[in-house]
Amino acid sequence: PVMPEGHVVDVRASIGIAVYPDHGGERATLMRHADIAMYAAKRGNLGLAVWDHQHDEHGKDRLSLMSGLRKAVDEDELVLLYQPIAATGDTHELHAETLVRWWHPTRGLVSPAEFIPFAEQTGYIRAITQWVMAHAIAQCAAWRRDGLAMNVSINISARDLLDVELPERFGALLQKHQCAPSWITLELTESAILDDPDNGLENLRRLHALGCRLAIDDYGTGYSSLAYLRRLPVHELKIDKTFIVGMAHNSSDAVIVRSTIDLAHNLGLAVVAEALEDEATLERL
Repeated sequence: PVMPEGHVVDVRASIGIAVYPDHGGERATLMRHADIAMYAAKRGNLGLAVWDHQHDEHGKDRLSLMSGLRKAVDEDELVLLYQPIAATGDTHELHAETLVRWWHPTRGLVSPAEFIPFAEQTGYIRAITQWVMAHAIAQCAAWRRDGLAMNVSINISARDLLDVELPERFGALLQKHQCAPSWITLELTESAILDDPDNGLENLRRLHALGCRLAIDDYGTGYSSLAYLRRLPVHELKIDKTFIVGMAHNSSDAVIVRSTIDLAHNLGLAVVAEALEDEATLERL
C-alpha cells in the first residue's frame, strides 16, 4: 500500500514477461513482447502473463480494427438494423431497438462483440454513438412523416453517458431532423451510471429534461442497486435475456422475472423482456 496525501491506496500490478532467446533475440523485440504480454495480463485481470505469439497477432488485429473503424464511420460502412419491440397491450404506437452492424470491405460482417468493446476501450465509441444517433433519429423522423407511429431505442455506453456534451448534441440532432424527443428512448446499463454516479445522474437529468425516454438495459446482470434505481429519472426497465431465455423451464429465472416486473410496475416503470424466442416464454410473460 502507498499513502498519497494520507490516503491508503492498494495498487495492483500487471507483469509482462518475455524471455531471451525464445521470445526475441534483441533488446527492442524483448521489450515490445514484454509490453504486449503486460497488456494481455491487464485484459485478463491476471498478475502476470508470458508473451505468446497469439498476443502479438491480437495486437495487430486491434490496430487493424482501430484503423478500419475510423474509416467505417467516415465512409458510412456502419449499418443500422431495427429489432421490433412488441407491445402486449393495445396500442397504435410501434417500437424498435437500433442495432449497429459493420460491413467491412474485406472482413465482411464484423460482429458487434468484436468492435463495440474495443471502441469503448479506446474511446472511439463516442464517434460511433454520434453516427448511430444521427441516423436513427433521422430514420425515426422519416417514418413519422410517412405516417408510421414509430419509436426508436438507442444504446448509450458508459463513456457516452459521462460526456458532458451528449445532451446538447442529442438535442441538436432532434431539432435538425424535427424529431420529437418522446419518440426516442436512450438505453444505458446500471454499471454505466455507477462508473461515476454524480456526473452520470446529472447527464441523465439533462437528457430527461429534453423530453426523451430513458431505459435501464440488461437489468439483473449488473449491480441492480435499488438505492440507485429509485433515484434515476428513467421510464423503463429491460430484463436481461439470460433470465428470459430460461424462464419457461427454470423456476428460479421465472421468479426473478416476475419479481422484476412487479418491482418495475410498482415504481411506475414500463418493462421490456429481451430475446423472446418462443410461444411458451410469451405465455409465461
